[in-house]
Amino acid sequence: MPRWIMGVLGAAGLAALLIVLRVPDGARYLAAALPILAVLALMVGWGWGGQKAGPAGWLIGLAVGWAAFGLTFEVWWVSQLKGLLLSAFVLAVLWPALYLYHIVEGANGIRALATALEALIRERGLLLIVVAWAFSGMLEGLAGFGLPVAIVAPMLVGLGVPLVAAVAAVAVGHAWSVTFGDMGVIFQTLTGLVDVDEGRLAATAAALLGVACLATGLAAARILGQGRRWPAVLLVAVTMSAAQYGLAVAGLIPLAAFGAGLAGILCGALISVAGSRRTAAVPTPLRLTPSLAAAVGTYGGLAALLSAITLIPALNEALRAVIWAASFPRVATADGFVTEAGSGQVIRPLVHPGTAILLVAILSYAIYRQRRISAPGNWRVAAGATWRSAMPATIGIVSMVGLSTLMDHTGMTQRLANALADLLDTAFPTVSALVGMLGAFATGSNNNSNVLFASLQEEVALLIGIAPGLLVASQTTGGALGSMIAPAKIIVGCSTVGLQGRDGDVLRVTLPYGLAIGLGMGGLVLVASLV
Repeated sequence: MPRWIMGVLGAAGLAALLIVLRVPDGARYLAAALPILAVLALMVGWGWGGQKAGPAGWLIGLAVGWAAFGLTFEVWWVSQLKGLLLSAFVLAVLWPALYLYHIVEGANGIRALATALEALIRERGLLLIVVAWAFSGMLEGLAGFGLPVAIVAPMLVGLGVPLVAAVAAVAVGHAWSVTFGDMGVIFQTLTGLVDVDEGRLAATAAALLGVACLATGLAAARILGQGRRWPAVLLVAVTMSAAQYGLAVAGLIPLAAFGAGLAGILCGALISVAGSRRTAAVPTPLRLTPSLAAAVGTYGGLAALLSAITLIPALNEALRAVIWAASFPRVATADGFVTEAGSGQVIRPLVHPGTAILLVAILSYAIYRQRRISAPGNWRVAAGATWRSAMPATIGIVSMVGLSTLMDHTGMTQRLANALADLLDTAFPTVSALVGMLGAFATGSNNNSNVLFASLQEEVALLIGIAPGLLVASQTTGGALGSMIAPAKIIVGCSTVGLQGRDGDVLRVTLPYGLAIGLGMGGLVLVASLV
């Protein structure tokens, strides 16, 4: 194990000992934090993935709940069934979204989109920024889990960017889009974990991420040696932030990051056209190839379908009428912590994004085959690639969500919130984004960071008397920014450009930007909490 990790763990152990010795009931606070600390230690210190650390954390949470928080069988099964329903809701987006992505990739659609970018944006410096920042964000909107870094970093290398800078620029550049990425998977998980109005949370998160969008764009430009392009970055950032905010507030969560990235690309193209006119340069014409038409048709069709379902009142009302929800009884631990009776995750299958995504995937493959754009067995290849990408993530999601609901139902989350509220009081918003960043750094996922810490942030907000939605939005903003320093994502990017074993070199570039932006977001949240 690296010495710096051993030092961090040793310091954490010493701090825990001091808490136990000096803080009243300190042992209980430490016990409540133990499952989360175990997950962080396993992923950071031992390099475990979420598919291994999640189940281990769940087992530790089970043991701690039984030994120190009065966990009963009834509390256990209620919490875990609620967790399974929430996991199923999220996975019903994740699997179809990845499958659709691989169907389009099998028809060379993603590469065709990249080629179109080169034709649209002829000025090299602006092209590099747009590819690392807006195009990667658009891809994050379609399928996350490290795929944007893996795809875009080699593109930048092909455009002449040094290896370390290529990976670092994409890692930083795509972070603004992560919360609303993956066709809304992460935000859907978040809303299921907290008792915050979805519309207000979407608006607050989109506003914070708008600021993060500008910061990540400026950082990516600097990494690429294009810092002088800041006026163009400012204009593109305003465009992307406005698009993401508008789509999120309109209820089009699955399209928010994708639409914002697309708006940024179009804005960059317009800036390029204006520059060409000033210099009298002759732009290269954009050719609509079958692969490009396939990609645009597929994702354009999906955007149209989701928009119709969301924005046409009569259609939305008719589809939402099909509903299923499970009722759960009131349960109490042996220590007297009560969870009132209520329903779990409400399922509306006909308006669920996963249904539309799967339908579009099936229709797209059929059309691709009819027009001979895709090979006959591409659906099997796409299914295999989806299995390899989604199965490890599924194990991690199910176990992490199960741990979160277990901690909620045994009172562990509330006890941790009490400790943080007592320690930091009204200054806590300053570090709220860094908490989310820490979770993403350790787990490699904004989704897992939210699962670990969203309920905690909500409880702290209630205890210190500020709007819970503000801290929850700060949590997921920090989790999104944590993508630029998450070893799991950096390793993926390094592997696709031939930098195996040099992820530390990339982290040394991205870490200062991540910490600076995270602290800036914390200051902004603190000001907002005082208004």
